[in-house]
Amino acid sequence: MSRASRARRVAAAAAYGGGGVAAAGLAGWALLRAEVLVAKKVIGDGPGEAQVRNGTYGAGFGEPHRILVLGDSTAAGVGASRPEEAIGAIVATGVAALSGHPVELHNVSRSGATSPQLLGQLERGLRDMPEPEVAIIMIGANDVKERIDRAVSVRALSETVTRLVGQGVKVVVGTCPDLGTVRPIPQPLRALVQRWSRDLAAAQTVAVVEAGGRTVSTGDLLGPTFRESPHQMFSADGLHPSSAGYARAAAALLPSVVDALGLRTLDTGRTPDHRRGERVEPLPEAAERAVLDPGSEVSAVDVDGRSRSERGRWAQLLRRHRTPDSAPTEPVGAHAAVSTATPAHDASGAVTGSSEEPATGTGDRDT
Repeated sequence: MSRASRARRVAAAAAYGGGGVAAAGLAGWALLRAEVLVAKKVIGDGPGEAQVRNGTYGAGFGEPHRILVLGDSTAAGVGASRPEEAIGAIVATGVAALSGHPVELHNVSRSGATSPQLLGQLERGLRDMPEPEVAIIMIGANDVKERIDRAVSVRALSETVTRLVGQGVKVVVGTCPDLGTVRPIPQPLRALVQRWSRDLAAAQTVAVVEAGGRTVSTGDLLGPTFRESPHQMFSADGLHPSSAGYARAAAALLPSVVDALGLRTLDTGRTPDHRRGERVEPLPEAAERAVLDPGSEVSAVDVDGRSRSERGRWAQLLRRHRTPDSAPTEPVGAHAAVSTATPAHDASGAVTGSSEEPATGTGDRDT
């Protein structure tokens, strides 16, 4: 069964209250339990110190933009040197600079959080920020670590996104990172969690887009920059990003957040560009592709006035963070793009929210 098919089945099970696809048999589960103990001895099992500063970012004029952050330790900035260097703060600063408006940031994420805890975070967040414009959610790594049934995990995320969208909030979800890239986790556990985390990320993408949000793939978190400069990109625990690593992660999220806010950029209104590896295709296939292409955004789109094909909802995959020259030479799968035209951009007065080749954050134990 392909990852796209598994993602479709898990998302359907989440929607209708069933159980998810089993990730491993009894032997795999026993192996996981044994090797998690080994990994904890290597990397520790503390929750990590969150780096969160709520309040106003930027010094622009007019009504502030309002951003709510939910999720795990990556959302909470564990590993950053100070609160201003966590993902939420960096994105808020970027939005303020690009828009000319101040940004109100409220972060209710918690290190160690799993998807079923998101609704509780949302309740707290909406008490303090009743009308956010955009919500950023980063979640999934602890669901894999705790072996939460994928359908349960995806259902909780979907319910959170549905509630936010129902209140008029735009939602950007950073999907589960590829935990198979975390070196302190020993083999063969790393190979197991790689499949589990990739399958969860694909299922999250299907569920989030169906619920009206958009996703950004955190995928293979050990991109070239992280591999070449591990001491700069990772914090002392070897799992969470450092301040420099979070800056790269925020660069992948910022263009999607800017677009969700309706701010005009060079990306505004353009169709997928085949030179960037972008395309329009059924959602499960786009989700499968995004898992292997870090920083890819997946969102809903209509084709010829129709929202769905026989294989599911239409979706577009955009690589806002890449230049055409950096597109992969071989696409994942053999799905043809529905639209590959490159539109003309009206750059008058426009700002750009894209950044060339940013990596995303890192998978973590208590994310």
